[in-house]
Amino acid sequence: MNTDARHLPTAVASAPREVPPAVRATGLALHGSRGTVYGPLDLELPSGGLVVVQGPQGGGRSSLLLTLAGRMVPDAGSQLEVLGEPLPRRRRAVQRRAAVAGFAGIDDLDGSVTVGATVRERLAWLRPWWARSPRVDQAAFGRLAAPVFGPRPLPQVDTLVWDLDEVDAMLLRVTLAMAQAPDLLLVDDVDQVHDSTRRQTVWGCLEALTASGTTVVAAVASFDELARMQWTSPPTRVALSSGPHAVPAAA
Repeated sequence: MNTDARHLPTAVASAPREVPPAVRATGLALHGSRGTVYGPLDLELPSGGLVVVQGPQGGGRSSLLLTLAGRMVPDAGSQLEVLGEPLPRRRRAVQRRAAVAGFAGIDDLDGSVTVGATVRERLAWLRPWWARSPRVDQAAFGRLAAPVFGPRPLPQVDTLVWDLDEVDAMLLRVTLAMAQAPDLLLVDDVDQVHDSTRRQTVWGCLEALTASGTTVVAAVASFDELARMQWTSPPTRVALSSGPHAVPAAA
């Protein structure tokens, strides 16, 4: 039987959906009692990628990341949108979708407890108050930590935190942050892993997290870090040169 092709359904190709940036900012700045903390900055950071924030000690790296996490309020007049939400007006919404790791005084680890107890405490914070938080065995820890540690062997849950080497301690902090299933992960002071060869492991793990669509913004002091490390694809770079120990930002 002949069929008139004019009556066949036609497949219409839809245009690819444009992914909005994870961060869009104009004139973003913060000043304190001692002067400029950071900025002014104009930013457009891509979703689902790795962003490396470089700047000297005292150059505002931590404050900038906490601002993007909705935990610090920038100067009036700053225009900032994170994950499609205007800040600071919608900071609660951003805080639910952004997680932090590596920040002194915020997510410090208690060295006297085990890895399992540390993870259990974090999971208890994320559950409703009435929900019981079971003991974390090695299998449960593996399910949570494997996406962060990748091929690196996982610590044992009965290991005391102060017995972890600095790479595993940093990756444990990232694991605790990722338990929140964030859209945006902000990691401070990657330099706390002091050896550059070992820091390469951390950068590789952070870069791998972006494959699932998580945007990762991580801060480091070294201005030649991007050149010294190996990357699957070049990360976006943000250079800061403010603060009491400022040095000229590289182009």
